[in-house]
Amino acid sequence: MNVIAFQRKPLQGAWSETELATLADTINLGHRGREWETGITENGDAQLYLLGPQPEQACELCVSRVDGQYILEDGTGRLLFEHRSLPLVAAHARTALRGTRWWLVARIVMVWCTIRHMLHDEIEPLMTEGEELLVHFAPQLAAFV
Repeated sequence: MNVIAFQRKPLQGAWSETELATLADTINLGHRGREWETGITENGDAQLYLLGPQPEQACELCVSRVDGQYILEDGTGRLLFEHRSLPLVAAHARTALRGTRWWLVARIVMVWCTIRHMLHDEIEPLMTEGEELLVHFAPQLAAFV
């Protein structure tokens, strides 16, 4: 009897419990009001959508499993990373979610503008008046020397 080894068909359909646990542990699903949904493509491949806060709930990230390969895309469909290792893809997803802290950049810019405005409106006139006072009183002070 001959035994023919067929190539195993990769997982298709819904996510397994271990895959969902890996994604949940690494990405912190449900953190900061984020919700997530699972779906299936028209070819039967599993997808997980990480949604933004309510009320818009825009798609922030999408993780798909296509022929045993995990694909990470951003909310606009741009490919961010792909690999056969789900923990590696989940780590990249966590990094992509961090992004830049624009609120911190905005606060720094506002503080900088406030300091410049204060210097311009409050301190510069005092310095200019001080120079004028020195010019007016310097001859009288020179008489005392």
